[in-house]
Amino acid sequence: MSNLFSTMAFLSSDLDVQRIQLLAVAASLLVLIAGILVITVLRSSAYKSALESFTNFSQFFYVSFLKPHTGDSLAGQQGALESFYGAQADVYDATRRRLLRGREDMLGLASAQLKYDSDGPFRVGRKPIWVDIGGGTGWNIEAMQEFLDVPNFFENIYLVDLSPSLCEVARKRFARLGWVNVTVVCQDARLFNLPTGKSDLITMSYSLSMIPDYYSVVDSMTSLLDPSGIIGVVDFYVQSAVETSGRNYIGGSLQRHVNWLGRSFWRAWFDLDRVGLEGAKRDYLEYRFGTLKCIDDRNYLVGNICIPYYIFLGKLTSSTTKDGELIEQLDAACTESPYLSPRQHRLDMSTTTDTVVENRSKAYQSAIVNLSANLPLPSTFYQNTSQRIFYDEPHKKHTQFGNEFIYAFTWEDSRIDRRLLKIGPTDVILCITSAGDNLLDYLYSANPRRIHAVDMNPNQNHLLELKVAAYQALPYIEFWKLFGEGKYPGFKNTLITRLSPYMSSQACQFWLSHERVFTSSRGLYECGGSGHAIRLVRWLVWISGLGSAVRELCQAKTLNEQREIWPRVRRVLMSRPLHWAVIGSKFLWKAAGVPPAQIAMILEDYLDQDNLNPFHVTLADTSGEAMWRYIINTLDPVARETLLSEDNFYYLLTLTGQYTRRCHPSYLTAKAHAKLSREGAFEGLRIHTDEIQEVISRIARGSLTIAIVMDSMDWFNPKDTEALTQIKALNYALKVGGRVLLRSAGLRPWYISGFETLGFSAKRVGSRLPGTCIDRVNMYASTWIITKTSEPAQPGQDSSKPSAKGQEATTTLEKLEI
Repeated sequence: MSNLFSTMAFLSSDLDVQRIQLLAVAASLLVLIAGILVITVLRSSAYKSALESFTNFSQFFYVSFLKPHTGDSLAGQQGALESFYGAQADVYDATRRRLLRGREDMLGLASAQLKYDSDGPFRVGRKPIWVDIGGGTGWNIEAMQEFLDVPNFFENIYLVDLSPSLCEVARKRFARLGWVNVTVVCQDARLFNLPTGKSDLITMSYSLSMIPDYYSVVDSMTSLLDPSGIIGVVDFYVQSAVETSGRNYIGGSLQRHVNWLGRSFWRAWFDLDRVGLEGAKRDYLEYRFGTLKCIDDRNYLVGNICIPYYIFLGKLTSSTTKDGELIEQLDAACTESPYLSPRQHRLDMSTTTDTVVENRSKAYQSAIVNLSANLPLPSTFYQNTSQRIFYDEPHKKHTQFGNEFIYAFTWEDSRIDRRLLKIGPTDVILCITSAGDNLLDYLYSANPRRIHAVDMNPNQNHLLELKVAAYQALPYIEFWKLFGEGKYPGFKNTLITRLSPYMSSQACQFWLSHERVFTSSRGLYECGGSGHAIRLVRWLVWISGLGSAVRELCQAKTLNEQREIWPRVRRVLMSRPLHWAVIGSKFLWKAAGVPPAQIAMILEDYLDQDNLNPFHVTLADTSGEAMWRYIINTLDPVARETLLSEDNFYYLLTLTGQYTRRCHPSYLTAKAHAKLSREGAFEGLRIHTDEIQEVISRIARGSLTIAIVMDSMDWFNPKDTEALTQIKALNYALKVGGRVLLRSAGLRPWYISGFETLGFSAKRVGSRLPGTCIDRVNMYASTWIITKTSEPAQPGQDSSKPSAKGQEATTTLEKLEI
């Protein structure tokens, strides 16, 4: 790095705009470092530590910005590194803790993956080997002790670095620790080879950005790494969203975009230190390795001044036929098609002369595209579990939800579902994910052969993934804290070190950026779209002075006691002034996730029930009154017929913000946890992030036995053809005798006639008339069982098969070398 004096001398001879900009960057850097220095000193608890901090940072400041460097005149990259690090090697660790964030998180993710693989075949009969490239002073290796017993867990550890001064500090560190399994190698990483065997873990901590010839180093790591090994990297970066567009293999792009000012400033600043932030370094890393985890974050230094950094966890992109069979098996599970190995598939196809239209999942089609272009597979293929299916993350239908889930809990009574459907172990179910509560109940109570969970909002599926991971990684008491109480103070550490191996890269990325959901005073159930409505209810209780009455209501031990308390609460919550100010508000219904088409059904039923249509009353005239009456017909029977403290956890949660040990969903019981924490409990679960129509249209004909679509049909516009298209798709995918369970805000939904004309018989099994309670939620006016009775008319050869975007792809794995 050129010092300020040489920069100013050069500037005097050639005052061009570019060098003026560099000087401005250097001046900004001086002010920033000085500010960090002052803050660090002022925050020190004792004078001695403050003086030490001042001395360390003064030395760092002098070496970085004032000391003339002679590296260019010495032997290549090693001379440059030694010129910079030689004078500050002793204070390196003390001055980098605040600057080099994310190292602990990378080590935590890597250690969690190593623990997950501890029973795998690559560990049989030997301990793992770790290579830390650019390991410097050995800080990473010592820090790993927080996650693993380093001296006993690893057979050998090799620290490879090109700076003799930093390597000497590392040797002293491990001599002090007495760790005899660590070898410090002062060598060019391009030339390093293991004495024997392959490495199970390779790490790079803020070193890739300092390697000029990064291509050869990244290539060399592929030969060092065991086929089952992993690589962990943490480093600075600056990239725009445009640079990563079209890449479906990077494992998520949440927070990846850095604005123009940030890209320009940090590139110029780090370039003075010989740190290259060109995007090609990270791009090549992601190209050569399959993505296990990818996290983008910010290191906030002072105020809003932050340095972008990333964490990457990857594995080799192998080229064996086993990958092809894995893709075929996953595709078969997604489409419910019989699985055939690629070789058997070729034989079967060669013996038929008919044109066969194959069902192919989007996961399969994405794999075909990537393999054809010699790219890594989408990150979902490299995960430890196969529940989450690939989806097109940047598509507008997914990004419309932002980074927020809508439902923190499911608002349909699963007990009624079980009674009506009598789910068995041979059933293949398609259902909407929502918060995942009900499908977890189905898995626990009935253990169906397969469940296809579908939701267009990726964040709802992230929530389901978190619940599935918690079953597999946490004991019951911690599982309860997460989803019973909705609060977990140490959430980030638990996510990184225990839950991450069971989650997709996108889900892990989402929850790392949303850790406050579990660590804030609000908790899980007051977050998300439904959380707005819950907070509004609790605010109304507080502002109305009903706190004590609501507590008594939620603690009532008998129905009679509850019925006596309810009028005190109802008098305020269902009052006319509150109805005028809140219940009639469109904002409330939007916050609760009620679409306009569903509101229109409520208004139509109100007009019909009260015989107002002959008087030509319009919907606009009665909207507020209709919604108020709908709420009364919902809540009065619930308070009269269901006991909140013992059985109705839906409204208990709404009023208190958490469940109790006495009243909670079945998936939160200790028995459910014991069953669903067993190995293989979620083998039959597939999580689709897409429209229901897109998923159904790719499922093999006659393979579904049950489809639970909640109230989703209410969302369709009666003037469009989307509802009929979905009904046709359901008929195609369901076997004869298969059933659709749906709920509706209308007593006689307009789309029921569409089912009846397309091979179904419809039966209303629940009708919520005024004063009646059909389930513990009682929010929907009707519940229906729609049974498939016949195949639809087939005027053409393939007219009965629903279409899906992308189904025209005909390339198969057999045509590719993988």
